[in-house]
Amino acid sequence: MDDWRFAGYSSDQIDEEDGAKRIEGHYGIRANTRNEIERKRVKLNAVKEADLAMIISKDKKMGSMIPQLVVVGYVLFSFANTAYAGVTSSFIRSEWPSIDIPLDNEVFEIPSGYNAPEQVHITQGDYDGKAVIIIWVTPIEPGSNQVRYGKSEKKYDFTAEGTVKNYTFYNYTSGYIHQCLVSNLEYDTKYFYEIGEGDSARSFWFQTPPNIDPNASYKFGIIGDLGQTFNSLSTLEHYIESGAQTVLHVGDLSYADRYTYHDMGVRWDSYGRFVEKVQAYQPWIWTTGNHEIEYMPYMNEVVPFKQYLYRYPTPYAASESSNPLWYAIRRASAHIIVLSSYSPFVKYTPQYKWLEAELKKVDRKKTPWLFVIMHTPIYNSNSAHYMEGESMRAAFESWFVQYKVDVIFAGHVHAYERSYRISNIHYNITSGISYPVPDKSAPVYITVGDGGNQEGLASRFNDPQPDYSAFREASYGHSTLEIMNKTHAFYHWNRNDDGKKVATDSFVLHNQYWNKSLRRRKLKKNFLYATVQTQELNKL
Repeated sequence: MDDWRFAGYSSDQIDEEDGAKRIEGHYGIRANTRNEIERKRVKLNAVKEADLAMIISKDKKMGSMIPQLVVVGYVLFSFANTAYAGVTSSFIRSEWPSIDIPLDNEVFEIPSGYNAPEQVHITQGDYDGKAVIIIWVTPIEPGSNQVRYGKSEKKYDFTAEGTVKNYTFYNYTSGYIHQCLVSNLEYDTKYFYEIGEGDSARSFWFQTPPNIDPNASYKFGIIGDLGQTFNSLSTLEHYIESGAQTVLHVGDLSYADRYTYHDMGVRWDSYGRFVEKVQAYQPWIWTTGNHEIEYMPYMNEVVPFKQYLYRYPTPYAASESSNPLWYAIRRASAHIIVLSSYSPFVKYTPQYKWLEAELKKVDRKKTPWLFVIMHTPIYNSNSAHYMEGESMRAAFESWFVQYKVDVIFAGHVHAYERSYRISNIHYNITSGISYPVPDKSAPVYITVGDGGNQEGLASRFNDPQPDYSAFREASYGHSTLEIMNKTHAFYHWNRNDDGKKVATDSFVLHNQYWNKSLRRRKLKKNFLYATVQTQELNKL
């Protein structure tokens, strides 16, 4: 059995050379060419769906364990005899030019009305999801800091007062940036809110998450390196269709630093208007990338992350962090840790000590799912930014394994890649060898730096593909992770292909902590792949 397959596989992981043999040998389907393989994948997926449906149906009652084990044993016997390495997708998409959308495009439209609020975005405002921070900009004068909100549209029973500030960056002066904490909200409730004054007032809404509960279902989107190109717009529009409730953004937001002088601030403003149609209605959880640093002595700007910190607050104090660049939240059944790749993180630094304390606080009986987001990937087989995450891996990987982190999401590399469950925490002092090995307690590492920014795709993957790499492709897209309950979640990577949302890499993720079910004990599997309907997953 190929131990590298701890992370399961998707239907795209059938390569041209041996895919036909594997399909034919284990499912009785003959396919000799790439086109035939593509046609037969539909039938292969149908077989897998049937297999998983049988597993699900037999798992409804604990008394039906023998038929379940027979079916599961058959499926895994087939999988075990289908050993293969990871896959590098040969898909080549036709893409729009990697240039930013012109500023006169309608996606950057300034709202009508004198001093109307713009660039509205929200994030979680506390540790447990009962508060939001609402941020907006008034371009001409400060205006009102008030947020009016309630449970009915146009009926605002409550108010909250925020703060306002602005800043200069070289010869650019920002608008007036408002931040307002709205707290003591009820779980699983839709709230309507209004900001601004008179005829220029604008209204939006958001939905609070379910209460902290191990079986709470929730759907996250994962986006990285977004920017503001036509490819970025495609990703954003496809994400809107996904039904996800909160985005985990792994850094590199606006790419404003690709401009110089005054235009940097202008491009932060355009980005805020660009993403408002999503960020005003659901909280995004963000971390910083290298494009947020903006350390530019030649412009006499030497405060790192200056523009980002004015515009994108975080609830860092709620998780006892000393810095807004690293923090943690709990949302539904997930505990999410946000790290800063570009702040000190070695032993004895504030980020190091905070992470050590935060991991000890995680209660998997309340929040069984543990995710980490950062910008620089720890495992990356692309020639772009190769080995840049090695220092953070050396500092934190043993903790990720010890605390059984489920998934670590990163960006930075403008491509998609998923690893198997592997770790590199043991060093052979005799041979000097240190190499990733299969590890059931380790996270899956997923790189989603494919949002669509103006720097284009990173298409040069290292060859041969490392054993730890399960799937990789240089295309634009986004991911979703839908938590079904405390034991299962459904993951999708969606490639943006000619205006269509294409689920390219997908699998059922088994929780790292709740691994005492009969299926995990007996079969030692971390993943089972299937393309199934959500209602079927709800039965797991």
